[in-house]
Amino acid sequence: MSRVPAVIIAGPGTNRDHDVAAALELAGADARIVRANQLVESPRFLDGARLAVVAGGFSYADSLGAGRMMALDLTLGLGDRLHEFVAKGRPLLGICNGFQVLSRTSLIPGALGHNAQGAFDCRWVVLDRAPKSNSIWTKGSEDPIHCPIAHGEGRYVHPDPASLDAAGQVALRYRSTNPNGSVDDIAGVSDPTGLVLGLMPHPENHIVARQHPHHRRGGGGQQHLGLRIFEAGVAHAKQL
Repeated sequence: MSRVPAVIIAGPGTNRDHDVAAALELAGADARIVRANQLVESPRFLDGARLAVVAGGFSYADSLGAGRMMALDLTLGLGDRLHEFVAKGRPLLGICNGFQVLSRTSLIPGALGHNAQGAFDCRWVVLDRAPKSNSIWTKGSEDPIHCPIAHGEGRYVHPDPASLDAAGQVALRYRSTNPNGSVDDIAGVSDPTGLVLGLMPHPENHIVARQHPHHRRGGGGQQHLGLRIFEAGVAHAKQL
């Protein structure tokens, strides 16, 4: 079967776009990195993709708030194009700064605030798929996922997390210690359709077992790879 055309949306300061490209290529996609301003000038890059990822990092150095400037780029430059992309049944993923961008463009509910401890945090965490998750990105993921975090504004806030859970929009929770004070231990949230997923941890940084710091001691084996998230997204896109 042919490879899925995918676009990775990057911006000044993002630093995980090539990591995402490697994850998508392993999962069976043909990934292209496009900067947000290029996408605004040439929306055909988005139109030709069947899957999109907003990469993580520190777009515009998180000036005026994490993800705010890049969200403005996409909202003002593309208008409803991202919403139309999802309306066509195409999956969209936002990781870390990408999660912050998607929340600011109202593609997913809730918001991200400063970590509860008031400091940047970089460590490995363990994630569980929420039992009621409607996300196509977590489909078939029963084993926990091990991957790192690296953020200062990762505390997920929402006024009614129970309603999100009931609707299947809580996709992932921290099994390990909640690193940022997110409500209800939420690490990842989806939109009502399950096509859009935003998460703070970086699954693109655990796509082969040797990336795990404990891989020589039996930790972070194949069953715990973040690659599964990308494989699920690509599998869904292949059906379009």
